[in-house]
Amino acid sequence: MKVKILSILTLVGLLAAACTDLDEKLYDKVSTDDYGKTAAEIQTIVGGAYATLRGFNDSDQGGTICYPTCEFVFFLEECVSDEACIPTRGTDWYDGGRYQQLQFHTWDPQNILIWSAWKYSFQGIANVNSIIYQVDQSGLTEEDKDIVKAELRGLRAYYYSLLLDKFGNVPIVTSFEQSELPANSSRAEVFKFVEDELLDIMDKLPSGIRYGGFSQNVANSLLARLYLNAEVYTGTARWQDCIDACDRVSGYSLEPDYFTNFKTRNEISKEVIFAIPYDHKEGTVGNYLASMTYHYNQKFAYTADGSYPWCGNGISAQPGLYSSFDENDVRRKSVLVGEQIHVGTGSVIMMDNGNPLIYTEEIEKYTNALQNEGGRLNKYEVQSDDQWERDNDWVLIRYAEILMMKAEANFRLGYTANAIPLVNQLRERAGLSSLTTLTLEDLDREWKHEFVFEGIRRTTNIRFGTFFNAWWEKGTTPQYRALYPIPHNVLALNPSLKQNTGY
Repeated sequence: MKVKILSILTLVGLLAAACTDLDEKLYDKVSTDDYGKTAAEIQTIVGGAYATLRGFNDSDQGGTICYPTCEFVFFLEECVSDEACIPTRGTDWYDGGRYQQLQFHTWDPQNILIWSAWKYSFQGIANVNSIIYQVDQSGLTEEDKDIVKAELRGLRAYYYSLLLDKFGNVPIVTSFEQSELPANSSRAEVFKFVEDELLDIMDKLPSGIRYGGFSQNVANSLLARLYLNAEVYTGTARWQDCIDACDRVSGYSLEPDYFTNFKTRNEISKEVIFAIPYDHKEGTVGNYLASMTYHYNQKFAYTADGSYPWCGNGISAQPGLYSSFDENDVRRKSVLVGEQIHVGTGSVIMMDNGNPLIYTEEIEKYTNALQNEGGRLNKYEVQSDDQWERDNDWVLIRYAEILMMKAEANFRLGYTANAIPLVNQLRERAGLSSLTTLTLEDLDREWKHEFVFEGIRRTTNIRFGTFFNAWWEKGTTPQYRALYPIPHNVLALNPSLKQNTGY
């Protein structure tokens, strides 16, 4: 199934033109004269929408890197949270202070990482809109068109859920032929758009388990996320709606081994609900997070001759994360600390400065860290024959999140007795004792440990209110920074847009 999906993605790796200018008439680049008339042809075109999930590197537009698995887009989620950071190491990883802005919560509309996240989502939306246009021009029956478009609208709703979370007040663009410059919709309006789209397409989506494709289970999972954060997004809590959406997700179970979800062949997982497929043999690109975290000489831990792909010594765990795990918690292995052993010699790897490569949890000085300081992101399986583009599928939603969302919603409604068994399912798999009582702090800790480095910690910090507290190398954060600013170059191109409050 994975190979079939990837073949479609490779066959049609189309990307709509970048959404730097939402006034650009992209539809004049879409030809339906010779292709896209039959159901089989339409399915290959739909594969282009899934291809966009993997992002892109736009070297022609200021070098923005829009991969959800690493660098700018992923960094914007993790490195503003209490989980991860990108220390400046001498001259490495300073890059004009863009990463320090994330750590200090002082980002501005010029930060290229914010531009990348905006562009990633709107690129996906533009691509979906272009494909919907092609479907509408096809020879399919109206009923078949609606079925195909349901899948596409679901993907578009996913992108808008990302924009809702990060930017809030964004333009809603659903027509490929729109020529006027769009204005902002309010955060509440974007919330309602995402909710209405997912509800409207539900009956037209495939039921059951569908790996790598949009389904009713994926739609209900996204609705649960939406309702879990509804109070943040709209001011009105929707806890029971979250529980109801979770109850509609079926067919999945927890993997006995937590790390099965992150193996190179993680498509075998019975827990993964939605993922982005990767396989370097199929030409997929963008999945090289391991290279963004390990020390330059970590390559000798996997290959005796150092032929393992390049490592950049960048993103690391924040101090205190590793030690926050219980010693018996298997999930603690997601953070790599300690001596790194040369696979060829059996001795500790040496850094170029002559010191042993021993990852420390502590980072003494964020703005001038040592090369070995900071635990490393070690969640996805590493193999000696890995290529630069890894083959692990990138997990977006898994069943463990359904359990945690349902637990939190029950807790916040006062049904603690319902919440405790749900949390304990995850704790027992992690090798921990069951809880008999539950607090908000317990829930927050379980979110952090179960989903460490999965790109949802910023959202969790905001929902629990901890985002605004002072922590390591960060003072208190103003409330308005729960939203990112609209990038300055987007505002320059579209005077109909208004900047988010505070920027």
